[in-house]
Amino acid sequence: MQRTKAPFRADEVGSLLRPAKIKEARSRLEKGEISADDLRKVEDMEIEKVVHKQASVGLKLATDGEFRRSWWHFDFLAKLTGCELFHPDAGIQFAGVQTRHDAVRVIDKLDFPDDHPMLDHFRFLKKVADQAHVTAKMTIPSPAVLHFRGGRKSISKDIYPDLEAFYEDLGKTYRKAVKAFYDAGCRYLQFDDTVWAYLCSQEELQKARERGDNPDGLQQIYARIINYALAEKPADMVVTTHVCRGNFRSTWISSGGYEPVAETMLAGTNYDGYFLEYDSDRAGGFEPLRFLPKGNKVVVVGVITSKFGELEKKDDIKRRLEEAAKFAPLEQLALSPQCGFASTEEGNILSEEEQWAKLSLAVEIAKEVWGIEPRTV
Repeated sequence: MQRTKAPFRADEVGSLLRPAKIKEARSRLEKGEISADDLRKVEDMEIEKVVHKQASVGLKLATDGEFRRSWWHFDFLAKLTGCELFHPDAGIQFAGVQTRHDAVRVIDKLDFPDDHPMLDHFRFLKKVADQAHVTAKMTIPSPAVLHFRGGRKSISKDIYPDLEAFYEDLGKTYRKAVKAFYDAGCRYLQFDDTVWAYLCSQEELQKARERGDNPDGLQQIYARIINYALAEKPADMVVTTHVCRGNFRSTWISSGGYEPVAETMLAGTNYDGYFLEYDSDRAGGFEPLRFLPKGNKVVVVGVITSKFGELEKKDDIKRRLEEAAKFAPLEQLALSPQCGFASTEEGNILSEEEQWAKLSLAVEIAKEVWGIEPRTV
Protein backbone atom coordinates (compact mmCIF):
# COMPACT_ATOMS: atom_id res chain seq x y z
CA MET A 1 0.00 0.00 0.00
CA GLN A 2 2.98 2.26 -0.37
CA ARG A 3 2.97 5.15 -2.85
CA THR A 4 6.09 6.07 -4.77
CA LYS A 5 4.66 9.17 -6.41
CA ALA A 6 2.53 12.13 -5.43
CA PRO A 7 0.18 12.62 -3.79
CA PHE A 8 1.87 10.82 -0.93
CA ARG A 9 0.15 9.02 1.95
CA ALA A 10 1.23 11.88 4.21
CA ASP A 11 1.02 15.09 2.27
CA GLU A 12 0.40 18.81 2.78
CA VAL A 13 -1.59 21.46 0.97
CA GLY A 14 1.11 24.08 0.53
CA SER A 15 1.38 27.25 2.59
CA LEU A 16 3.30 27.46 5.86
CA LEU A 17 3.47 30.10 8.56
CA ARG A 18 5.78 32.93 7.53
CA PRO A 19 8.95 33.12 9.64
CA ALA A 20 9.58 36.28 11.63
CA LYS A 21 12.60 37.14 9.47
CA ILE A 22 10.46 37.27 6.33
CA LYS A 23 7.81 39.40 8.01
CA GLU A 24 10.49 41.77 9.27
CA ALA A 25 12.14 42.01 5.85
CA ARG A 26 8.82 42.74 4.13
CA SER A 27 8.12 45.48 6.63
CA ARG A 28 11.55 47.00 6.05
CA LEU A 29 11.06 46.86 2.28
CA GLU A 30 7.79 48.77 2.57
CA LYS A 31 9.60 51.44 4.61
CA GLY A 32 12.33 51.69 1.99
CA GLU A 33 15.01 50.41 4.37
CA ILE A 34 16.07 47.46 2.19
CA SER A 35 15.85 46.54 -1.51
CA ALA A 36 13.77 43.89 -3.23
CA ASP A 37 16.99 41.93 -3.74
CA ASP A 38 17.65 42.05 0.00
CA LEU A 39 14.17 40.61 0.61
CA ARG A 40 14.78 37.86 -1.93
CA LYS A 41 17.97 36.82 -0.12
CA VAL A 42 16.05 36.53 3.15
CA GLU A 43 13.33 34.51 1.39
CA ASP A 44 15.93 32.21 -0.18
CA MET A 45 17.49 31.51 3.21
CA GLU A 46 14.16 30.82 4.92
CA ILE A 47 12.93 28.62 2.07
CA GLU A 48 16.08 26.51 2.29
CA LYS A 49 15.43 26.04 6.00
CA VAL A 50 11.76 25.16 5.60
CA VAL A 51 12.37 22.65 2.80
CA HIS A 52 14.86 20.75 4.97
CA LYS A 53 12.47 21.00 7.90
CA GLN A 54 9.71 19.35 5.86
CA ALA A 55 12.11 16.55 4.97
CA SER A 56 13.15 16.17 8.61
CA VAL A 57 9.59 15.53 9.81
CA GLY A 58 9.29 12.71 7.29
CA LEU A 59 7.39 14.30 4.41
CA LYS A 60 8.32 13.04 0.93
CA LEU A 61 7.55 16.42 -0.63
CA ALA A 62 8.27 20.04 0.11
CA THR A 63 6.75 23.35 -0.90
CA ASP A 64 8.38 26.74 -0.49
CA GLY A 65 5.64 27.52 2.05
CA GLU A 66 4.47 30.23 -0.37
CA PHE A 67 7.01 32.41 1.47
CA ARG A 68 7.38 34.78 -1.49
CA ARG A 69 3.65 35.50 -1.63
CA SER A 70 1.29 37.82 0.18
CA TRP A 71 -1.79 35.90 -1.02
CA TRP A 72 -2.23 32.28 -2.08
CA HIS A 73 -3.77 33.39 -5.40
CA PHE A 74 -3.43 37.10 -6.24
CA ASP A 75 0.38 37.00 -6.55
CA PHE A 76 0.08 34.40 -9.32
CA LEU A 77 -3.00 35.78 -11.07
CA ALA A 78 -1.82 39.40 -11.13
CA LYS A 79 1.27 38.36 -13.12
CA LEU A 80 -0.74 36.71 -15.90
CA THR A 81 -0.77 38.71 -19.10
CA GLY A 82 -4.02 40.67 -19.20
CA CYS A 83 -4.55 40.82 -15.41
CA GLU A 84 -3.91 43.51 -12.83
CA LEU A 85 -4.08 43.84 -9.06
CA PHE A 86 -6.40 46.59 -7.81
CA HIS A 87 -7.90 47.76 -4.53
CA PRO A 88 -11.70 47.60 -4.29
CA ASP A 89 -13.73 49.32 -1.59
CA ALA A 90 -13.99 46.14 0.48
CA GLY A 91 -11.97 43.01 1.09
CA ILE A 92 -13.15 39.41 1.06
CA GLN A 93 -15.62 38.74 3.87
CA PHE A 94 -14.81 35.76 6.07
CA ALA A 95 -16.64 34.64 9.20
CA GLY A 96 -16.31 37.69 11.43
CA VAL A 97 -13.33 39.29 9.67
CA GLN A 98 -12.49 40.93 6.36
CA THR A 99 -9.24 40.72 4.38
CA ARG A 100 -7.15 43.53 2.97
CA HIS A 101 -8.73 45.35 0.03
CA ASP A 102 -6.97 43.54 -2.82
CA ALA A 103 -8.43 41.87 -5.90
CA VAL A 104 -7.52 40.95 -9.49
CA ARG A 105 -9.35 41.90 -12.69
CA VAL A 106 -8.95 41.10 -16.37
CA ILE A 107 -8.14 44.18 -18.46
CA ASP A 108 -6.63 42.63 -21.61
CA LYS A 109 -6.33 39.37 -23.50
CA LEU A 110 -5.20 36.53 -21.24
CA ASP A 111 -1.93 34.68 -21.65
CA PHE A 112 0.76 33.00 -19.58
CA PRO A 113 4.01 34.97 -19.90
CA ASP A 114 7.31 33.17 -20.41
CA ASP A 115 8.82 35.27 -17.62
CA HIS A 116 6.14 34.66 -14.98
CA PRO A 117 8.06 35.12 -11.70
CA MET A 118 6.76 31.91 -10.16
CA LEU A 119 8.70 29.86 -12.69
CA ASP A 120 11.91 31.10 -11.09
CA HIS A 121 10.35 30.58 -7.66
CA PHE A 122 9.84 26.94 -8.59
CA ARG A 123 13.33 26.52 -10.00
CA PHE A 124 14.81 27.64 -6.69
CA LEU A 125 12.48 25.33 -4.77
CA LYS A 126 13.43 22.36 -6.93
CA LYS A 127 17.14 22.97 -6.44
CA VAL A 128 16.73 22.94 -2.66
CA ALA A 129 14.24 20.04 -2.68
CA ASP A 130 16.65 17.93 -4.72
CA GLN A 131 19.33 18.58 -2.10
CA ALA A 132 16.89 17.50 0.63
CA HIS A 133 15.85 14.40 -1.36
CA VAL A 134 12.15 15.31 -1.48
CA THR A 135 9.78 16.07 -4.33
CA ALA A 136 9.24 19.76 -5.05
CA LYS A 137 5.55 20.68 -5.04
CA MET A 138 4.31 23.88 -6.69
CA THR A 139 0.93 25.43 -5.86
CA ILE A 140 -1.00 27.88 -8.04
CA PRO A 141 -4.66 28.99 -8.01
CA SER A 142 -7.14 27.13 -10.21
CA PRO A 143 -8.41 28.86 -13.36
CA ALA A 144 -11.89 28.93 -11.83
CA VAL A 145 -10.60 31.33 -9.17
CA LEU A 146 -9.98 34.04 -11.76
CA HIS A 147 -13.65 33.96 -12.76
CA PHE A 148 -15.91 33.19 -9.81
CA ARG A 149 -14.98 35.69 -7.11
CA GLY A 150 -15.16 38.80 -9.29
CA GLY A 151 -17.48 37.39 -11.94
CA ARG A 152 -18.49 39.25 -15.07
CA LYS A 153 -17.78 42.66 -13.48
CA SER A 154 -14.08 41.85 -13.14
CA ILE A 155 -13.63 40.90 -16.79
CA SER A 156 -13.32 43.67 -19.39
CA LYS A 157 -16.35 43.72 -21.69
CA ASP A 158 -14.27 45.54 -24.29
CA ILE A 159 -11.76 42.68 -24.43
CA TYR A 160 -14.23 39.87 -23.74
CA PRO A 161 -17.76 40.86 -24.76
CA ASP A 162 -18.47 37.11 -24.92
CA LEU A 163 -17.52 35.05 -21.85
CA GLU A 164 -17.01 31.97 -24.01
CA ALA A 165 -13.95 33.67 -25.51
CA PHE A 166 -12.70 34.39 -21.98
CA TYR A 167 -13.18 30.75 -20.94
CA GLU A 168 -11.32 29.59 -24.04
CA ASP A 169 -8.36 31.89 -23.39
CA LEU A 170 -8.35 30.92 -19.71
CA GLY A 171 -7.98 27.26 -20.63
CA LYS A 172 -5.19 28.07 -23.11
CA THR A 173 -3.40 30.21 -20.51
CA TYR A 174 -3.41 27.39 -17.98
CA ARG A 175 -2.40 24.76 -20.53
CA LYS A 176 0.61 26.97 -21.30
CA ALA A 177 1.29 27.34 -17.55
CA VAL A 178 1.27 23.57 -17.02
CA LYS A 179 3.79 23.14 -19.82
CA ALA A 180 5.98 25.97 -18.53
CA PHE A 181 6.18 24.48 -15.05
CA TYR A 182 6.87 21.05 -16.50
CA ASP A 183 9.69 22.46 -18.61
CA ALA A 184 11.06 24.11 -15.45
CA GLY A 185 11.26 20.64 -13.88
CA CYS A 186 7.94 20.50 -12.01
CA ARG A 187 6.46 17.04 -11.63
CA TYR A 188 4.02 17.85 -8.80
CA LEU A 189 1.69 20.77 -9.45
CA GLN A 190 -1.46 21.74 -7.56
CA PHE A 191 -4.42 23.93 -8.54
CA ASP A 192 -5.79 25.48 -5.35
CA ASP A 193 -9.51 26.09 -5.69
CA THR A 194 -12.12 27.71 -3.47
CA VAL A 195 -14.79 27.62 -6.15
CA TRP A 196 -15.95 23.98 -5.85
CA ALA A 197 -16.70 24.70 -2.18
CA TYR A 198 -18.51 27.94 -3.08
CA LEU A 199 -20.69 25.94 -5.47
CA CYS A 200 -21.74 23.83 -2.47
CA SER A 201 -22.71 26.90 -0.42
CA GLN A 202 -26.20 28.34 -0.83
CA GLU A 203 -24.97 31.62 0.66
CA GLU A 204 -22.13 31.97 -1.86
CA LEU A 205 -24.41 31.02 -4.75
CA GLN A 206 -26.84 33.73 -3.64
CA LYS A 207 -24.02 36.27 -3.48
CA ALA A 208 -23.11 35.40 -7.06
CA ARG A 209 -26.69 35.95 -8.20
CA GLU A 210 -26.88 39.27 -6.34
CA ARG A 211 -23.85 40.60 -8.18
CA GLY A 212 -25.44 39.67 -11.50
CA ASP A 213 -23.82 36.30 -12.22
CA ASN A 214 -25.62 33.04 -12.97
CA PRO A 215 -23.89 30.13 -11.20
CA ASP A 216 -26.02 27.49 -12.93
CA GLY A 217 -23.85 25.31 -15.15
CA LEU A 218 -20.58 26.74 -13.85
CA GLN A 219 -19.25 23.45 -12.56
CA GLN A 220 -19.45 21.99 -16.08
CA ILE A 221 -17.74 25.07 -17.51
CA TYR A 222 -14.96 24.90 -14.94
CA ALA A 223 -14.47 21.17 -15.52
CA ARG A 224 -14.12 21.85 -19.24
CA ILE A 225 -11.50 24.58 -18.65
CA ILE A 226 -9.53 22.41 -16.21
CA ASN A 227 -9.56 19.42 -18.53
CA TYR A 228 -8.40 21.57 -21.44
CA ALA A 229 -5.55 22.90 -19.28
CA LEU A 230 -4.52 19.33 -18.39
CA ALA A 231 -5.06 17.74 -21.81
CA GLU A 232 -1.38 17.79 -22.79
CA LYS A 233 0.01 17.06 -19.32
CA PRO A 234 2.91 14.59 -19.62
CA ALA A 235 2.38 11.19 -18.02
CA ASP A 236 5.14 11.73 -15.46
CA MET A 237 3.55 14.92 -14.10
CA VAL A 238 1.05 14.78 -11.23
CA VAL A 239 -1.54 17.56 -10.98
CA THR A 240 -3.82 17.70 -7.95
CA THR A 241 -6.33 20.19 -6.63
CA HIS A 242 -7.14 21.46 -3.16
CA VAL A 243 -10.76 22.40 -2.47
CA CYS A 244 -10.81 25.13 0.18
CA ARG A 245 -13.67 26.62 2.17
CA GLY A 246 -11.72 29.77 2.92
CA ASN A 247 -8.72 30.25 5.16
CA PHE A 248 -7.81 33.63 6.68
CA ARG A 249 -6.60 34.08 10.25
CA SER A 250 -8.21 30.72 11.13
CA THR A 251 -11.62 31.75 9.78
CA TRP A 252 -13.68 30.45 6.87
CA ILE A 253 -16.21 31.43 4.17
CA SER A 254 -18.32 28.59 2.83
CA SER A 255 -20.32 25.73 4.31
CA GLY A 256 -21.93 22.73 2.67
CA GLY A 257 -21.03 19.13 1.85
CA TYR A 258 -19.49 18.09 -1.48
CA GLU A 259 -22.60 16.32 -2.78
CA PRO A 260 -23.68 19.06 -5.27
CA VAL A 261 -20.33 18.96 -7.12
CA ALA A 262 -18.81 15.58 -6.25
CA GLU A 263 -19.67 13.71 -9.43
CA THR A 264 -18.45 16.48 -11.73
CA MET A 265 -15.37 17.20 -9.65
CA LEU A 266 -14.21 13.67 -8.83
CA ALA A 267 -15.29 11.84 -11.97
CA GLY A 268 -15.46 14.71 -14.46
CA THR A 269 -12.11 16.45 -13.98
CA ASN A 270 -8.81 14.89 -14.96
CA TYR A 271 -6.86 15.62 -11.81
CA ASP A 272 -4.65 12.92 -10.32
CA GLY A 273 -5.67 13.78 -6.77
CA TYR A 274 -8.04 15.84 -4.64
CA PHE A 275 -7.22 17.46 -1.31
CA LEU A 276 -10.62 17.70 0.40
CA GLU A 277 -11.29 19.47 3.68
CA TYR A 278 -12.97 17.33 6.33
CA ASP A 279 -11.97 19.03 9.57
CA SER A 280 -15.40 20.35 10.55
CA ASP A 281 -19.10 19.62 10.20
CA ARG A 282 -19.25 22.31 7.51
CA ALA A 283 -17.76 19.80 5.08
CA GLY A 284 -20.55 17.25 5.47
CA GLY A 285 -19.98 13.50 5.37
CA PHE A 286 -17.76 11.21 3.32
CA GLU A 287 -20.63 9.89 1.16
CA PRO A 288 -19.64 12.02 -1.88
CA LEU A 289 -16.40 10.04 -2.11
CA ARG A 290 -18.44 7.29 -3.74
CA PHE A 291 -18.03 9.24 -7.01
CA LEU A 292 -14.24 8.73 -7.00
CA PRO A 293 -13.54 6.47 -9.99
CA LYS A 294 -11.83 3.18 -9.21
CA GLY A 295 -8.22 3.30 -10.33
CA ASN A 296 -5.28 5.65 -9.81
CA LYS A 297 -6.95 8.81 -8.53
CA VAL A 298 -6.37 9.67 -4.88
CA VAL A 299 -8.36 11.70 -2.36
CA VAL A 300 -6.18 13.27 0.31
CA VAL A 301 -8.46 13.44 3.33
CA GLY A 302 -8.00 16.67 5.29
CA VAL A 303 -9.14 15.58 8.74
CA ILE A 304 -6.33 17.38 10.57
CA THR A 305 -7.16 21.06 10.96
CA SER A 306 -4.62 23.76 10.10
CA LYS A 307 -6.74 26.47 11.71
CA PHE A 308 -6.00 25.78 15.38
CA GLY A 309 -3.06 24.41 17.30
CA GLU A 310 -4.65 21.70 19.43
CA LEU A 311 -3.26 18.38 18.24
CA GLU A 312 -5.73 15.73 17.17
CA LYS A 313 -5.65 12.25 18.68
CA LYS A 314 -4.30 9.48 16.49
CA ASP A 315 -7.23 7.16 17.14
CA ASP A 316 -9.71 9.87 16.13
CA ILE A 317 -7.91 10.44 12.83
CA LYS A 318 -7.69 6.73 12.11
CA ARG A 319 -11.40 6.41 12.81
CA ARG A 320 -12.14 9.17 10.31
CA LEU A 321 -10.02 7.41 7.69
CA GLU A 322 -11.97 4.21 8.33
CA GLU A 323 -15.20 6.14 7.78
CA ALA A 324 -13.90 7.57 4.51
CA ALA A 325 -12.82 4.09 3.37
CA LYS A 326 -16.46 2.98 3.43
CA PHE A 327 -17.02 5.12 0.34
CA ALA A 328 -13.62 5.02 -1.42
CA PRO A 329 -10.93 2.33 -1.23
CA LEU A 330 -8.28 2.93 1.44
CA GLU A 331 -5.71 2.36 -1.30
CA GLN A 332 -7.05 5.51 -2.99
CA LEU A 333 -6.87 7.64 0.15
CA ALA A 334 -4.14 9.69 1.79
CA LEU A 335 -3.87 12.10 4.73
CA SER A 336 -3.02 15.77 5.19
CA PRO A 337 -3.99 18.86 7.14
CA GLN A 338 -7.20 20.28 5.70
CA CYS A 339 -5.59 23.44 4.31
CA GLY A 340 -2.36 25.36 4.29
CA PHE A 341 -1.28 27.14 7.46
CA ALA A 342 -1.01 30.60 5.92
CA SER A 343 -3.13 31.20 2.83
CA THR A 344 -2.19 34.85 3.32
CA GLU A 345 0.97 36.21 4.86
CA GLU A 346 -0.90 36.94 8.10
CA GLY A 347 -1.16 33.20 8.79
CA ASN A 348 -3.51 31.17 10.95
CA ILE A 349 -3.71 31.45 14.73
CA LEU A 350 -1.27 28.77 15.85
CA SER A 351 2.46 28.55 16.48
CA GLU A 352 5.16 27.16 14.20
CA GLU A 353 5.72 24.36 16.74
CA GLU A 354 2.03 23.43 16.53
CA GLN A 355 2.21 23.53 12.72
CA TRP A 356 5.11 21.06 12.65
CA ALA A 357 3.38 18.84 15.20
CA LYS A 358 0.38 18.60 12.84
CA LEU A 359 2.57 17.60 9.88
CA SER A 360 4.52 15.10 11.99
CA LEU A 361 1.24 13.58 13.14
CA ALA A 362 0.15 13.06 9.53
CA VAL A 363 3.43 11.29 8.77
CA GLU A 364 3.16 9.03 11.84
CA ILE A 365 -0.44 8.05 11.12
CA ALA A 366 0.28 7.40 7.45
CA LYS A 367 3.06 4.99 8.39
CA GLU A 368 0.76 3.14 10.76
CA VAL A 369 -2.15 2.96 8.31
CA TRP A 370 -0.37 2.36 4.98
CA GLY A 371 3.15 1.28 5.97
CA ILE A 372 6.49 3.03 5.57
CA GLU A 373 6.92 4.74 2.22
CA PRO A 374 10.19 4.70 0.31
CA ARG A 375 11.82 7.99 -0.64
CA THR A 376 11.46 8.86 -4.30
CA VAL A 377 14.31 11.31 -4.94
